[in-house]
Amino acid sequence: MNKKSLAMVAFLFGVAISIGIWFANQQPESSPAVDSSTTKIPLFYRHPMNPSVTSPIPAKDKMGMDYVPVYAGNGTEKSGLPPGQVKIDPVTTQNIGVRTTAVKKDILSHVVRTVGRVDYDDERIVRLHPKVEGWVETLFVDKTAEHVKRDQELLSIYSPQLVVSQQEYILALNNRASLAKSPIEDIRRGAEELLSSSRERLRLLDVPEHQLHDLERHHNIHKNLHIHSPASGIVVNIGAREGQYVTPATEIYMIADLSTVWVYADIYENELPWVKTGDLVEMQLAGVPGRIFSGHLAFIFPYAEAETRTIKVRLNFNNPGLLLKPDMFADVTIYASKQESALVIPSEAVIRSGVRNKVLVVRGPGKFEPRTITTGLSTDGRITVTQGLREGEEVVISSQFLIDSESRLREATAKMLEPGLQAIEPLNPLQIEEAPHHHD
Repeated sequence: MNKKSLAMVAFLFGVAISIGIWFANQQPESSPAVDSSTTKIPLFYRHPMNPSVTSPIPAKDKMGMDYVPVYAGNGTEKSGLPPGQVKIDPVTTQNIGVRTTAVKKDILSHVVRTVGRVDYDDERIVRLHPKVEGWVETLFVDKTAEHVKRDQELLSIYSPQLVVSQQEYILALNNRASLAKSPIEDIRRGAEELLSSSRERLRLLDVPEHQLHDLERHHNIHKNLHIHSPASGIVVNIGAREGQYVTPATEIYMIADLSTVWVYADIYENELPWVKTGDLVEMQLAGVPGRIFSGHLAFIFPYAEAETRTIKVRLNFNNPGLLLKPDMFADVTIYASKQESALVIPSEAVIRSGVRNKVLVVRGPGKFEPRTITTGLSTDGRITVTQGLREGEEVVISSQFLIDSESRLREATAKMLEPGLQAIEPLNPLQIEEAPHHHD
């Protein structure tokens, strides 16, 4: 090849390189339609934590986090799933720890555990008052907490009224004796009626029978009246001492029968639907180790305590050996007799939003659907469902909050893209927590 041919080849090679460089530099300007077709424009921007709060322009929340752009064609509206339903691949389902359980019908029972306080049985407390005015002469029982028996002498009292009543009774006895042989029947009957009314007056003043017999037999007027115990029990209080002037308003003795005791306990409002009168109750006390006392629930108070928001209940217990002492504290177990037969799910499956309760129902492999339910009684980590579920359906019991967040996002996006609605809603100052920031 001569020099002229070589020069020609070099010239043509240089021209080819120049043309290639020129085409390379002109390519971006010659294909603007391709780039514009692949550029994605956000439909709107959503709050990073609350999908229901949106903005048509870029914005920031109070924490400075950017609103997340939502684009058309992200698969939400083309997935074929109803709004709110979520489909998750098996790998993701396993990674986030999704567990499910079946809805089944079961019978629920409940046990209430609380703390009680032992108290006196109000129906077995005697408050003793004298029927007359006078002065206490002698106290035969002068110590509190002392055991007394029924009809045991407690004290003697001097009362001028009693002395006068005894004199009237003796006069009535003498009058009957003198008129017993009267030929006039009305006179004899009048003497008997006078004697009967005099004796009844002494009985109403609590004059004991042995003093009445002595008065009738020997006609001896007693200066002091003996007051006896009307019941057996423990002396809780002594309200008078020797030499003290007392009236019918004076409580001279308070006597309590401790053969049975009352126990007061508090239960919470959510436990109230379970309990009812007659339920079996067991009680244990630190002061009586190893002993379990059995009783029953006798009364449910018709109001709640303002300070504790609890309801007080009264329990009845027999007290053999007087082991249960007032003001002792006890561990109380109430075995609620009420049983509820209904559809049951674990309590952790329920998503509580404050307005409604809902669960995530399994609709197929990897498909989850939120559903509003109505719940009933709950106990021991289980809760009854009265509406919204059927027996045999499966609900999510773990990681449901992650799935629910995705469901809410998809539902909000689907509503934005509904036909007939504007894809970009006007900016609502009540929804945007801060003034939106524009981005270049």
